[in-house]
Amino acid sequence: MTEKTITRAQLSEAIYEEVGLSRNESAALLETVLEEMSLALAKGDTVKISSFGSFSVRSKGQRVGRNPKTGTEVPILPRRVLVFRPSQLLKSRINKGMNAKKV
Repeated sequence: MTEKTITRAQLSEAIYEEVGLSRNESAALLETVLEEMSLALAKGDTVKISSFGSFSVRSKGQRVGRNPKTGTEVPILPRRVLVFRPSQLLKSRINKGMNAKKV
């Protein structure tokens, strides 16, 4: 299965084609949306997008890990990680797409 990455330019072009804004306005709109999402997540807020999913930040505590090569114990410092939970609709679309490709 080949993996494809969708870029900001492709998203901006899709906005241009669907909404009818100019290319510059489409790019600015996309940047504004991504910036607002980033700021909200940095503050620790949850970002929910209907029919798509929700993004949230979770705190992980300190733990002990191991260097897989040497087996030496290494402390892993506490950190915050980004978590995405897809909506049921998105999960359904993904599974339908997988089943359609197998047939």
